[in-house]
Amino acid sequence: MALTQSVKEELSRLTVKRSSERKAEVSSVLRFAGGLHIISGRIVIEAEVDLAATARRLRTAIAEVYGHPSEIIVVSGGGLRRGSRYVVRVVRDGEALARQTGLLDNRGRPVRGLPSTVVNGSAADAEAVWRGAFLAHGSLTEPGRSSSLEVTCPGPEAALALVGAARRLGIAAKAREVRGVDRVVVRDGDAIAALLTRMGAHDALMAWEERRMRKEVRATANRLANFDDANLRRSAQAAVAAGARVERALEILGEDVPEHLRYAGELRVAHKQASLDELGRLADPPMTKDAIAGRIRRLLAMADKKAADAGIPGTEASVTPDMLDG
Repeated sequence: MALTQSVKEELSRLTVKRSSERKAEVSSVLRFAGGLHIISGRIVIEAEVDLAATARRLRTAIAEVYGHPSEIIVVSGGGLRRGSRYVVRVVRDGEALARQTGLLDNRGRPVRGLPSTVVNGSAADAEAVWRGAFLAHGSLTEPGRSSSLEVTCPGPEAALALVGAARRLGIAAKAREVRGVDRVVVRDGDAIAALLTRMGAHDALMAWEERRMRKEVRATANRLANFDDANLRRSAQAAVAAGARVERALEILGEDVPEHLRYAGELRVAHKQASLDELGRLADPPMTKDAIAGRIRRLLAMADKKAADAGIPGTEASVTPDMLDG
């Protein structure tokens, strides 16, 4: 949640001067965090956000762009909700603001998605839509395997409008319903970074990228360590199996083993889990890995040929499944 809050705090401080962008952002915040209520026959607009800075930004924009007064009500946290919530309420000019921001159409009917002027706006307006939606109901999780940038939507129409805004920015987002709640999710790390940039959360992006890089380095190190462990395990298994084959070879050949091959075989039997490099260093005088391997290979070949001629089990018969599994 710390990442989410840092993004929202940064976006709440972002200076936006173009009127169309400010209008798109206000429309988006009111759509994703707000609702229309009829109190005493009058339309009242309420938008509930989780940061005081977001509430102040919305209130300022409503006053400067549309000229309507509003109030901020603080709702103390309780139960499952930790921390206070902030409700921006427009009472006197609620209906006028609802029409101006596209919450109501020309006939006074509620609009389920986003207004057409916002949907068909510029790329900068699409950025403002995402900025408003994130300020209203967005979240950003830690980078990693399940990282995501997500916005909870008031309905499927709003979700599709948000997906369309992302598409205009060249970013792939998906709308999905989870337990009856519509959400728009961006999962790809590069897409999340691009969206944070387009929204204007540059400082938060740097922090997110730093954590992302740290996790990728750690994951790569873990993969390499696991790879090395697997290689070492396979090498040890192969050495044990080779030791068993050599024991069987010495048994088959008996006194018919050339001395230099016997010496290499006895080294293998005495150090069953050692690598060929280690066997070469243990030899007196030391030998190369290839020299040790060559002698053991010839020893096994001689023994298998004699076993075949005699009609008895060869060296492979001494290798058990346990050796290969362990």
